[in-house]
Amino acid sequence: MDSVRSPEWPVAPLGGVAANSAAARYGMSSGTGPIVGRAGPPSSAPPPPYQPPSATRTSSPPVGRPAAPPVPVKILVAGGFGVGKTTTVGAISEIAPLTTEAEMTTAGIGVDDPGARSSKTTTTVAMDFGCVTIDRSLKLYLFGTPGQSRFGFMWDDLARGALGALVVVDSARLDDCFPAIDFFERAGLPFVVGVNAFDGRLALELGEIRWALAIGDHVPLVQFDARDRLSVRDALLVVLDRALDRATRDRRA
Repeated sequence: MDSVRSPEWPVAPLGGVAANSAAARYGMSSGTGPIVGRAGPPSSAPPPPYQPPSATRTSSPPVGRPAAPPVPVKILVAGGFGVGKTTTVGAISEIAPLTTEAEMTTAGIGVDDPGARSSKTTTTVAMDFGCVTIDRSLKLYLFGTPGQSRFGFMWDDLARGALGALVVVDSARLDDCFPAIDFFERAGLPFVVGVNAFDGRLALELGEIRWALAIGDHVPLVQFDARDRLSVRDALLVVLDRALDRATRDRRA
């Protein structure tokens, strides 16, 4: 399977999947957070949602034959401290996400800096876990990494078996994402840089962010809103498309 087609996801009723989103759980308003192309800074008119280059039509299984289970795909959600990784996993997961949040204490003052705009009071000390079914043939398993450097020893284990990664970035604190980008470049794992639009806006244009991060044109750079389910879905589809493209090229080599 070289490509997938994202279904049209209607808004779930209250108590359904949408009720498990970060917006519903934490009382935050849902932002638009459209995907912005890699070619340049965002325009005034919002671009259309991301669509894979091609799509294959899934056929129903023959009568009397059970449908094959969806193929499991492991995706990492990484980035610096307080950039929105836990919110990203919680907004898209179709199950109650597994989180390992611990209260921040005075011992972390000067060590864990969530940024001036954050009201964060907890921190991930192990990982976040969630899953989402793309279609009848594909299911994503999302693993959120801890953001602090002292938990870096866990990254090798979490990355084992992953097909790609979404590196979440706060445009006001770009230096926090350098360790994640360096890790995936050294590991040779396909990744996408997703700029989380805090308060619905970015501190820098996408072109400036690409230059500051020193990432090549082959690395997709997108804007998304970690609180919005459809925005997170589109960002993950870019990761999936890049991972499938990499797998296809490796198979042909």
